[in-house]
Amino acid sequence: MFKSLKNLQNAFALTRIYLVLITLLALGTIGYVVYESYQFAELQRNKIYVLDQEESLLMAISRDVNANRKAEAKSHVKRFHEYFFTLSPEKAAIEGNVQQALYLADNSASDVYIRMKEEGFYERIIASGIVCEIKVDSIAINDAVYPFQVKTYGVTSIIRKSNITYRNLETSCTLLNTTRSENNPHGFLIENWKIIDNSDMEVIER
Repeated sequence: MFKSLKNLQNAFALTRIYLVLITLLALGTIGYVVYESYQFAELQRNKIYVLDQEESLLMAISRDVNANRKAEAKSHVKRFHEYFFTLSPEKAAIEGNVQQALYLADNSASDVYIRMKEEGFYERIIASGIVCEIKVDSIAINDAVYPFQVKTYGVTSIIRKSNITYRNLETSCTLLNTTRSENNPHGFLIENWKIIDNSDMEVIER
């Protein structure tokens, strides 16, 4: 009887060992699955899917979003200035360009637009058939501080039938990170935008 009891105890002990081993194996499997799932999620976050003419998906790998952030910031600022200062003598075209610019900036840009509108700047463009263009020469960004400090340098051209007026352009602003969208693909917001200088440089007769 004692022998049978001992065998039963050994069987229970062996069963407990098996249960512990199975439990450890299950926990290890769960841990591995969780780890692999996390790694897979991280990999997917580093992939960008681009719709090519609504026909196919092209996959681009984003190695490090922050590595190219300064270049994106410059592109954002350049795009804003091109929209704001590229004007044709048509009301709808002016409003369309300015609206695109205002998607990229805060109220400081709309304040400048409203002031220029109240001063009759856009009415004169339409009435006189004037075309305005801009060439951005350089964009200086101090990304050692946040929000980023930005200064933009360029030349604006006011093209009339009789002459072309070239004006120096210098602006300043700060740049905040924000959510990317269709109207704001770089994910920045221009704040405290100011025109420091937009004085005449020369007038060339046509």
